[in-house]
Amino acid sequence: MSFLSAARYGKDNVWMLKVERNEATNIHTVTETTVCALIEGDIDIAYTKADNSVVVATDSVKNTIIILAKQNPINPPELFAAILATHFVKEYKHIHAAHIKIITHRWARYDVDGKLHPHSFLRDGTKTRNVEATVREGSGISIRSGIQGLSVLKSTGSAFHGFYKDEFTTLKETWDRILSTDVDANWDWRMFAGLEDVKKELPRFDEAWENARNITLKTFALDDSASVQATMYKMAEQILDVTPEVSHVEYSLPNKHFFEIDLSWHKGLKNTGRDAEVYAPQSNPNGLIKCRVSRTKAKL
Repeated sequence: MSFLSAARYGKDNVWMLKVERNEATNIHTVTETTVCALIEGDIDIAYTKADNSVVVATDSVKNTIIILAKQNPINPPELFAAILATHFVKEYKHIHAAHIKIITHRWARYDVDGKLHPHSFLRDGTKTRNVEATVREGSGISIRSGIQGLSVLKSTGSAFHGFYKDEFTTLKETWDRILSTDVDANWDWRMFAGLEDVKKELPRFDEAWENARNITLKTFALDDSASVQATMYKMAEQILDVTPEVSHVEYSLPNKHFFEIDLSWHKGLKNTGRDAEVYAPQSNPNGLIKCRVSRTKAKL
């Protein structure tokens, strides 16, 4: 015997650009997003009985995303994700949960002759602002915010020694190395009772994202890193300190290696240790370091 134990469906990769025009200042704001919306509920017969009567077409899901983007603010993305998720659960009696993921591709107005141009934009790096929101009927709204694709490198100020060694160990200890990674950081907000509860925190969402970005960059630069593990923990601790509404912070940091190239074979040319200047980037394999740091619950 078998049974359908879980199911959800929807529309992925809904790619939009919204232009907001301030007629008083003639300043434009553009927001480019990729949205995924998945719904679940009393939809079993679509799978088990080939009965489509319970299926809200994925094309309808796509249309809903676009229409609600026209009718509502899409910044901050935490609010728009909550609006979308709430809509699907309220609109359809047989849908009991909605899962929204929004990836915001950042554009920034750029300087022309000493002034920010009102309607010309530059891609603000490869980093994205990511949000996930889930609404479950009777359970409120959960929101996760994050940064992805923030590429950083420092050429000194990182070491790795004193690690466990056994018969499988070939890695040599180092007291100075290049450290580079692509930051993937996420933080979980407290549970929200509903959409109005989310709206009360509107200024905090942008502030938290900027704080997380700045803390990540500053700690990466200034920490005399004993390991990726130690540095990422310091980052997470600081985010929790400045954002009391956040309960957990997660980091996932690939260790992007740059190895010294021994050039002594060419006329004794020195390019290792203190003389190292030219390095070879390594695409794989790479270290992958993860952690989840949680707020200590207050004692009653």
